[in-house]
Amino acid sequence: MKKRALLFGIHMHQPVDNFGGAVQEAIDLCYKPFFETMARYSAFKFSVHCSGWLLDTIRKQEPELFALMQKLTDAGSIEWISAGYYEPVLSSIPSRDRVAQIQLLNKFIKKHFGVKPKGLWLTERVWESAVVPDIVASKIDFALVDDYHFISGGYDASKMDGYYITEEGADEIALFPISQALRYALPFYSPQRAIEAILNVSEREDGAAIIFDDAEKFGLWPKTHEWVYEKKWLEEFLEAVLLHPKIETLHYGAYQKQHRSYGISYLNNTSYFEMGEWSLDPQRALELERLKGEVDISLLKGGIWKNFFLKYHESNYLHKRMLFMSHKQEKFTKKAKDMLYRLQTNDVFWHGVFGGLYLPNLRDNAYKYLLELEKTQANAQIQYELLDIDKDGYEELKVLTPHLSLVFSAKHGGQMVEFGSLDSLFNWQNTLMRRKEAYHEKILHPKDVVTVIEQRDDEIETIHKDIATLGADLHQYLHFDWHPKFSFIDHFSQSEFTLYTFENLAFREIGDFANQAFEYEKKGMRFRRDGGIYLERKYDTSIKKSYRVRESGLSLDVGIQTEHEEKLFYGLELNLHFAHPKETLFNSQSIEDGLCLEDVDELVIFDDFTRQTLCLSIDHKCSIYGYILHTVSQSESGFDKVAQGVSLLIMFPINGALKLSIDLEVENV
Repeated sequence: MKKRALLFGIHMHQPVDNFGGAVQEAIDLCYKPFFETMARYSAFKFSVHCSGWLLDTIRKQEPELFALMQKLTDAGSIEWISAGYYEPVLSSIPSRDRVAQIQLLNKFIKKHFGVKPKGLWLTERVWESAVVPDIVASKIDFALVDDYHFISGGYDASKMDGYYITEEGADEIALFPISQALRYALPFYSPQRAIEAILNVSEREDGAAIIFDDAEKFGLWPKTHEWVYEKKWLEEFLEAVLLHPKIETLHYGAYQKQHRSYGISYLNNTSYFEMGEWSLDPQRALELERLKGEVDISLLKGGIWKNFFLKYHESNYLHKRMLFMSHKQEKFTKKAKDMLYRLQTNDVFWHGVFGGLYLPNLRDNAYKYLLELEKTQANAQIQYELLDIDKDGYEELKVLTPHLSLVFSAKHGGQMVEFGSLDSLFNWQNTLMRRKEAYHEKILHPKDVVTVIEQRDDEIETIHKDIATLGADLHQYLHFDWHPKFSFIDHFSQSEFTLYTFENLAFREIGDFANQAFEYEKKGMRFRRDGGIYLERKYDTSIKKSYRVRESGLSLDVGIQTEHEEKLFYGLELNLHFAHPKETLFNSQSIEDGLCLEDVDELVIFDDFTRQTLCLSIDHKCSIYGYILHTVSQSESGFDKVAQGVSLLIMFPINGALKLSIDLEVENV
């Protein structure tokens, strides 16, 4: 009697340099008990992909767990699967970096486990055919995608129980389609129902049940540790599989050698279905969600992964800064190349159910790697470059001093979009604007989105099913910014700004400068816009901004001329990011409950994380208002209120004209 082949694989990953406590929690709740359990059932063959940074962290911090992985490999239980060492989305990085990162992990696996991986975990299952030649160049024979990749392209859903061949420029690899049904079943169904799901994925006796998914589902996701280990789900599942007369466990490579392919295939540029939803703008994502209940999912397709660069300008900017650095790598040392590869880690560039881009520590880590690379380029001279870094059709002015990395944007109002310290490797301009997300409907209109979910006694929720508990105070943080949160943003109002109107976007903007392009003047560091103030009519108004940069600081001169001669109020907005905004001091005050300073001409900001002070000096007496900017984002455990930065507004009265000068100096404590 022929047996159903179970191709069972897990993918292990933590963001590079993630908080030590978060990594240890994953080890304790998930990775360690998983491999300890698997070691008691060494006849169960399974495949493992672990990102290189996490694998090396386990080797150094958990030698007993690492030795257990080696023992299971020697016993023939584990088949190792490669990928980019620091878990990049391969299609988002240059070709030579793809090959280099895959080869790094190949070498690590060969050195420590004595085997050469022949399979590849495609990070977030993001598929573009352009990656095929680089996969082949890395000595890889097969890769894992989703059954959705095939079905959405018109392939027969009944033939997702084997593998296909694809090619690009005559370079070919095999593609295994991961079963969505099994992704949602394991480990959430009871062991008995999981076995039924395995047997039901194929009508062929020798067809394969293909599952390769996050290891974190086995202990780290909400409620799963108790379910998988304390209630013995994994033990019961392994025993049931090993004793079942119609199931045998196989490695992917072994299955490929023993069976013919289904033939040639060409896939769309896509990822798993949920990723396509997350990459859409909120309105389209909600429309797609409604359609899911009415239309066969194989006929639906959301956006592609790279849409995150369109959805989040902060992600796009960081990604393009990475590409800019990659182009310079010929002169990089081995250490510098390692920083580049760390910068390519996927987590920070997107956002779905998990925090991703919304987690400030991930962005801080990415900018740390970027600034360390910039530090290798710095010298005693101040360097100036005009570049269209973010590919928006406008040039940015990039300035590198012995201590600072600064970027100013013409498209974004002559504003400062990067303010990085080469001493502390920290970017104070690492801000995130408050934007509407599709899941905010659960807070804003809960009655419209509540879905009745039938929950059986023999299963637990997945993060895709679980309805998060809503905090009573979340509504007050759902403000959506109408411009990016950079620094030196120009606002005009007929009434005085207050902390309340600034924080809650309750003031009436009468100028057209905050989210409009300025012209960059080639001589000097000057930006200009001829715009208007709009009341009963348009009053012609112009703003000139002139920057001067020093080794550890900068100065800004602002000149405003307007036809409107009656009293108005001008607000210059700065948005600065701090690792610990509640502990950061502003003129020796905490900003947790808001900041209101009247009749001042300086603001001294002490950053406890970098141990540096930002000294802001103004040549006019002014009022300064500030608040901690919070976003509300979804995570695997519910909704998170996250402090993304501090928003400051410096207010001046204006009667027809205003000239002011602001000095910003960075001092090491």
